[in-house]
Amino acid sequence: MIGVDFDNTIVRYDDVFGRVALDLGLVPPEAATSKTAVRDHLRSIGQEDRWTELQGIIYGPRMMDAALFPGAAAFFARCRAARTPVAIVSHRTRFPYLGERHDLHAAARDFLARHGFHDADHIGLPESRVFFEETKEAKLARIAAVGCTTFIDDLPELLADPRFPGNVRRILFDPGRLHEPPAGVERAASWADVERLLAEARP
Repeated sequence: MIGVDFDNTIVRYDDVFGRVALDLGLVPPEAATSKTAVRDHLRSIGQEDRWTELQGIIYGPRMMDAALFPGAAAFFARCRAARTPVAIVSHRTRFPYLGERHDLHAAARDFLARHGFHDADHIGLPESRVFFEETKEAKLARIAAVGCTTFIDDLPELLADPRFPGNVRRILFDPGRLHEPPAGVERAASWADVERLLAEARP
């Protein structure tokens, strides 16, 4: 079983934070260049709560503004063709910490459905293999419970967690090459890299 994270691994939020922050009048254009720039601007003017609310909006009602990483859908489709089981296992709270009470799990599931993940003629991923867990501990337990032999995630700290299930191959999805992979963790800068690593013998 190959396990895959959701946010920032399957789903790319490039430019979404800037666009939505501008739409809501939260930042000036020069501060809307990236997620980090939006966050830093709001923090610099003492608007940490607005940053938290913005995340709830983007992961909820503006979820469809996001995009798939190139190659992500094709990876799942090829796994299906090869009869390789795949599961999505993500840490995502059910509701935002602040702001309107959007169902963030429902928004993520709707995103997957609209992108054909459950379409029998396309990717055909069973809905029963999609798990959104409210805590990191529950996510780690789910990775073990579904029997993952490989897990792909964008967070090096999760892959390096001492509670991470043993004997699971760990791949850090790091398109910007921003992180040094922890010991024993391989790095992929794209979904093409992921497929190349999986085609190779486990180190």
